[in-house]
Amino acid sequence: MECQECHQNPASLHFTKIINGQKTETHLCEQCAREKGEIMSGAGGFSISNLLSGLLNLDYPLSTSPSSNPFGNLVTEQCNQCGMTFQQFSKIGRFGCSNCYKTFSNKIDPILRRVHSGNTAHEGKIPKRIGGNLHLTKEIVELKEQLQKAIHNEEFERAAEIRDKIRSLEQLLSEHREGERS
Repeated sequence: MECQECHQNPASLHFTKIINGQKTETHLCEQCAREKGEIMSGAGGFSISNLLSGLLNLDYPLSTSPSSNPFGNLVTEQCNQCGMTFQQFSKIGRFGCSNCYKTFSNKIDPILRRVHSGNTAHEGKIPKRIGGNLHLTKEIVELKEQLQKAIHNEEFERAAEIRDKIRSLEQLLSEHREGERS
């Protein structure tokens, strides 16, 4: 098979990209792949930044000329602390500083939701066999937050229901702790 770019050399690299259910296959020789940035120079390694930009759906299509800019106004938006643009992030795959997360939060939230099954906050994992009390404690904390919101919104019936749930969970938690001691 011949290279789809230069139409001279045999294609030695075959890329399959699936973005939003649309499959695109590209066949390139090693030289054209390097020029397009599909592989890193040297040992012929795989470009992780291309994997990330494909995940972000920000990868330049192969048919797009370098002069056109699919990022639109993203080039002008910069982190006020380190000066990084979202376009630079999409190329290298990491932010320049912790402030970048705040600066580009509206752009990374949809990406995190897609990658993490709808979640945007990492809460960690707790093994079930040792996390029984931790799960109960976490649920009590969440219910106490809901209780405060209900009181603030003057939803007193809902607040009473939440209070009762908290009491029952606290009793269950104390029973678990007593069971562990004996």
